Amino acid sequence: MAGYRYFGKVFVGLFSLLCITKSLAQNQQYNFWQHVRFGGGIGLSFGDGFFSGTLAPSAVYQFNKQFTAGVAFNGTYASLKNNYNATILGGSILALYNIIPEIQLSAEFEELNVNRNYKYYLEEFEENYWYPALFLGAGFHTNNVTIGIRYDILFDNEKSIYTNAFAPFVRVYF
Repeated sequence: MAGYRYFGKVFVGLFSLLCITKSLAQNQQYNFWQHVRFGGGIGLSFGDGFFSGTLAPSAVYQFNKQFTAGVAFNGTYASLKNNYNATILGGSILALYNIIPEIQLSAEFEELNVNRNYKYYLEEFEENYWYPALFLGAGFHTNNVTIGIRYDILFDNEKSIYTNAFAPFVRVYF
């Protein structure tokens, strides 16, 4: 429950900052929304009794040609016929920095609530916990697309929903 409060405070703080920036920008004849970009991810995976679906919308504010920051949300459902199901909900804050137009560095703190049920040797288990991840990444950036790899420096093999600390990514913002 403490994770909800912590994430809620971070989200309210970021939202307040964006609202203040918007109101100040309007006074200076500056269009805040011209600098907001939307993107996200959709994932589907299925086969032989397995299904996984993810929706992960995000929004970022582009401060200048080099620095961008924003928030993202994540909702995932996964199941393996009669053995496993999981619901994963959460969000993240992220920062992107282009050291040159083609090379983008990223940092993203993600907090996910994991609720999973599974069978192991005829016993049933239920887990509900918060899982933090801190990704540092690098990618090739062109137009609205970045392709790269990121590394979770908080990776825990027992609790992570990811199979590996390294994860490739494709990031698209419009």
